[in-house]
Amino acid sequence: MTAFPANLRAALAALLLAGPALAGLGSLAFPFDPAHAAGASPFVPGLPDVPAMPGLDAAEAEPLVFDKPGGRIVQAVLSGAVPRNAVLAFYDQTLPQLGWRRTADRLFVREGEELRLEFTASGGRTSVRFTLNPR
Repeated sequence: MTAFPANLRAALAALLLAGPALAGLGSLAFPFDPAHAAGASPFVPGLPDVPAMPGLDAAEAEPLVFDKPGGRIVQAVLSGAVPRNAVLAFYDQTLPQLGWRRTADRLFVREGEELRLEFTASGGRTSVRFTLNPR
């Protein structure tokens, strides 16, 4: 899997978020995230090709990343005061635009990899664990 240069990733993320409005379909209302506006990575830590939903921030200092000959294994957690349904809607919309295909509830596949989203909620915050494994 090829990682995109940082400037291309930022442009791609902006296009994905603006896509519905540019297509005349309106826009999804996601909370403004000052960290993303200030230049923080708009991608899930350890997954430079998976956008982080605005309103979700890294919940752990570093993601767990193993890059081995059989494929990469990544676990990262994002958390924020956003509803689970909004998170699901965001990833149902954006991941297919990046080549991911949804095969089951919270499970996406692409080019020999599977990405699983697992949710927990506590104190008005939703946590999302992203787990990427070879398929």
